[in-house]
Amino acid sequence: MCEHAITNLELKIKDTKLGAMYLDEITPAVLGAYRDSRMTGLEKVTGATVNREFNLLSHVFNTARREWKWIATSPTTDVRRPKAAAARDRIPTEDEIGRIETALGFDGDPISTKSQAVAVAHRFAIETAMRAGEICALKKDWIVGCVAHLPADITKNGMKRDVPLSKRAIELLGLLPTPEKPAAPLFGISTASLDALFRKARERACVEGLTFHDSRHAAITRLAKKLSVLDLARMVGHKDLRMLQVYYNESAADMAPRLD
Repeated sequence: MCEHAITNLELKIKDTKLGAMYLDEITPAVLGAYRDSRMTGLEKVTGATVNREFNLLSHVFNTARREWKWIATSPTTDVRRPKAAAARDRIPTEDEIGRIETALGFDGDPISTKSQAVAVAHRFAIETAMRAGEICALKKDWIVGCVAHLPADITKNGMKRDVPLSKRAIELLGLLPTPEKPAAPLFGISTASLDALFRKARERACVEGLTFHDSRHAAITRLAKKLSVLDLARMVGHKDLRMLQVYYNESAADMAPRLD
């Protein structure tokens, strides 16, 4: 199992009733209550997130049952899993991007404010398919030539990743001011501030139903036309190729000319 994912799950359950219980005390009813609290609590999460957490818990209980003989049955087998929501397919138009950039005070020139940094980060996300947290953590010495080397501790799946940078992505980085400290993140903004400023700009620009993370969907949609599914998976950090199949939806007629 991914150490990064295990650590995240440990932090989530540590202060809950579940985290204080012994293995043989955890029943399907207890796990059902945990599922409901995750989906309706203050830090509400999606069904997909709960399913990932249950996959890890299932591995724990099955190991305890099969290898260690600590329990007779796994309580996860009798818990109803939430249905994953349909994947978002929202892609920003150039007009929407332009309106948001105007609301953020960005005109394409080198930047000097955090709002402008958000605009550059959004464009950079559309070029690279990097997540907001990865962009906000990006440091100068991680970039070698035309590749951004992301360390394992900032990626969602806990694995290091090399992200190729287009000429446009490198140009966007050139609009950022030099950090005061060499080890400081290039964009000089936290993920929370980025999210808040983006949402405010979106409202001022009268753009509905768009999130910063939709830039990743836009990027992957564009990159799928240029990269093979294996190369795209390496670039964006997907281990399950099935998650990318939706982006490769050419018809047989579209593919036919490439056969000759």
